[in-house]
Amino acid sequence: MTKKTIYNGLTGETTRVDLTSDEQTTFDNAVTDFNNKSATRKLAQIKNIRLEKLIETDYLANSDVTMPDNVKTWRQTLRDLPANHTDEAAYDALLARDSDGNLTNSVWSKP
Repeated sequence: MTKKTIYNGLTGETTRVDLTSDEQTTFDNAVTDFNNKSATRKLAQIKNIRLEKLIETDYLANSDVTMPDNVKTWRQTLRDLPANHTDEAAYDALLARDSDGNLTNSVWSKP
């Protein structure tokens, strides 16, 4: 059985008590719901990173700048990410980071 922590703001004391069966059911349902939405959260992260990368090179799309073909291809690859990576394992590969917290998948590296 899971325990919940009750904090008393007046005394600063905490007490751990068992959840009631209704509270346990609510807790279990919330955990299951959270876990079931893991892929959705990862996809949102990927889309945010993709947007940042595209914004970094938007200036190259100005009419007075000639965008190199390799940058055009890279930007198209970024725009195609959701369609070309459709399962949680692919999302994990895209979100992999090294020990310094840098994204390791080559798709994120600007040419």
